[in-house]
Amino acid sequence: MKLNFIGEISTLKDGMEILTKDFDFELCREGVMIEVINQPGELKVVFDGNKGLIQYDQKIHFFRGLGLLLENLRKKSEFAERERPQFTMTGVMIDVSRNAVLRVETIKKILRLMAIMGLNMLMLYTEDTYQIDELPYFGYMRGRYSYQELKECDNYADTFGIEMIPCIQTLAHLQQALKWNYASEIRDTGDILLVGAEETYQFIDKMIKAATAPFKSKRIHIGMDEAHALGRGRYLDRNGYQPSFDIINKHLGLVKEITAKYGLVPMIWSDMYFRLAAENQEYYQLDLDIPQDVIDHIPEEVQLVYWDYYHNDEGFYRDFIRKHQDFGKLPIFAGGIWTWAGITPNLNKTIVTTNAALKACKQEGIKEVFATMWGDNGGETNLFSALVGFQLFAEHSYSPDLKLERVKERFEFCTGGDYDAFIDLTNFDAIPEIAEENIVLQSNPAKFLLWQDPLLGLFDRHIEGMELFEHYSKLEARLKDYLSTEQHWGYLFKMFLNLATVLKHKCDLGLRMKQAYDQGDQVVISNLYQVELPELYTQVEKLRVAHREQWFATYKPFGWEIIDLRYGGLLARIKTTRARLENYLTGELAQIEELEAERLYFDGPERPADIKLGNYNQYNRIVSASPL
Repeated sequence: MKLNFIGEISTLKDGMEILTKDFDFELCREGVMIEVINQPGELKVVFDGNKGLIQYDQKIHFFRGLGLLLENLRKKSEFAERERPQFTMTGVMIDVSRNAVLRVETIKKILRLMAIMGLNMLMLYTEDTYQIDELPYFGYMRGRYSYQELKECDNYADTFGIEMIPCIQTLAHLQQALKWNYASEIRDTGDILLVGAEETYQFIDKMIKAATAPFKSKRIHIGMDEAHALGRGRYLDRNGYQPSFDIINKHLGLVKEITAKYGLVPMIWSDMYFRLAAENQEYYQLDLDIPQDVIDHIPEEVQLVYWDYYHNDEGFYRDFIRKHQDFGKLPIFAGGIWTWAGITPNLNKTIVTTNAALKACKQEGIKEVFATMWGDNGGETNLFSALVGFQLFAEHSYSPDLKLERVKERFEFCTGGDYDAFIDLTNFDAIPEIAEENIVLQSNPAKFLLWQDPLLGLFDRHIEGMELFEHYSKLEARLKDYLSTEQHWGYLFKMFLNLATVLKHKCDLGLRMKQAYDQGDQVVISNLYQVELPELYTQVEKLRVAHREQWFATYKPFGWEIIDLRYGGLLARIKTTRARLENYLTGELAQIEELEAERLYFDGPERPADIKLGNYNQYNRIVSASPL
C-alpha cells in the first residue's frame, strides 16, 4: 500500500518510516494522498475513495489515526472515524524487577504497538534494574539497564509521542538492592530503607539521579507502597516507637527535596496512607478517615496513584476515587493486566476489572490512567501473552462507551494476533469446575499443577474428582490449531501448547499414583514407572526448551536461571519418583513413605473458606512443605 502524506509531517515522518515494515505500507509521492492537519480537538480519520485526512491533536493521536487509516483501507473504500480522547495520559507500567528484564529490542516492539494503539506513556518498574555507577552491586547480575540503553528507548518512544516515566522505589520493595553489604547502614528491615539516616538520602539521591538521567520526562514514580513493617526494624531501635504517619510524611518530605533538586514532579502509590489508618493494614476500606493533619503534610506537588485491579463493580471504584479526592487532588488511576497470578495471564479478570475501573474513571473525571503488569515470583508469564490488556486500555481511552467487539477488531489489526486464541490462554486456569467463579477466585491451577512435586502432591487433594485430563486435552487440541495458523506469535503459542501437553500428563498423575499405591495395584504402578513418567519427563524437557525460546526472544538472559532451576528440579524429581517406584516394584522398598502420607488440603493464607482451588503463587511453597 503506497501512501503520500501531505502537510506538516516533519515531526511524524521518522515514526511513520519505522512503522512501514510492521504494517506493510510505503511512503511515496505516487501514493494515495493523505492530508495531515494538527489542531486541538477530536481525532478524525476520513477517506472518500480517492484521498484521505488525518486530523489530530497530540502526536500519539496521529499514530493511532494512522492505524485506523491502515485498518480501514484494508476493508472499506470509504470511511469516516471520529474519536475523542478520554484521558490525557494512558499508558502501561511493566515490571522489570522480578527477573524478567525486557530486551531493548522488545521495548521498541512494545513502543511500536503502543503507538499504533494510541497509548502515550510507558514506565519500566525498576527496583534495582538500572545502573548506578557508584554502586556496582546495585542490580549486579540482574540484567540492569545502562544509561545508554534507557536513553535509546526514550528517544525511540519520543518518535511516537510516547513519554517514558522512570518508575523506582524509595522506601520499600528494595530487598534485592538492600541484600548486599554496601547497604548495611541504610537498611531498616530486609526490604525497607532506614528513614531519617543521612546515608539513606544520599543513596536515594543516587537512585533518583541515575534513574531519571536517560529520560526527557520531568516526572518520576517514587513508589513507597506496601511498607508494612515501616519503623519496626532498626528504626525502632534507634528512635523508639513513632507514629507511622509521621514516619512516612517525614520521609516523603525529604525525598521530595531531592526530586525538587532535579526539577522533578513525583508520584507515589497511595496505599500506605490508607493502610496506616486501618487496624489490619487493609487498603480498600471506604470507612477510613485519614487524619487532616496527615493530609496537610503531603507535599502539594506529589501525585497519588490509586492502584486497584481486584474489584469487579464500577461503584467501588467511583467511591474509592472520591475517597482519594479527600486529599484535595485528583489521583492517577493504575489498573492491572493480570500477568502475575501464574504462568499464563488471567484475561477474563483483566477485562472485568478494567471495564469497571475505566468507566468509573471517566465518570469521575480522572485524567491519567495506566495499566500495571507485575511479574510476581519470577516473571513466568510472558508479557506479550497479555497484549489484549494493552488494547483494552487503548480502546477505553478513545471511547466513552466501549464494546468488546471493537477491542477484538483493533487487537487483530494492531498485533496481527488471533484475539480468541489469546483469550483462550485464560483457560489454563479457568478450569470447568471454577470457570465462572475464577473472576472472583483468581485461582491459578496451571502453576501449582505444573510445579508441585509428583510424589508429595501438596495440591492433589484440591483437584479430586475434577476432569482435568479432558480439559487440558481439549485445550491442547485448540492450541495446535492456533499454532498452525499463527504467524506473528508462534513462539508464544508453541510454549503454551507444550504447557497444555505437560498438564494433560501431569495434572492427576499424583492422585492416580497414590490411589494405585493404597490399593496395591502393581499393574498401574508399573505403567507409571515404565510409560507415564518417562513420557512426562520428555514433555517437560520440551516445555523447558520452548519456554527458554520464548524467554530469550523477549527478555535479557538474567533471571532465566531461576526458571531453568525450576524445570531442572521438576525433571530431577520425576527421576527420583521413578527410582522410588522401581525400588518398590522390585521389593527393595517395603513401602514408599511419601505415598504413605495422608493428602491434606494446602493450608495457606490464600485458601478459600470452602476449600475450592485458591491462588498459590510462591514456588517455594508449591514444591515442598520443607524450607527451600
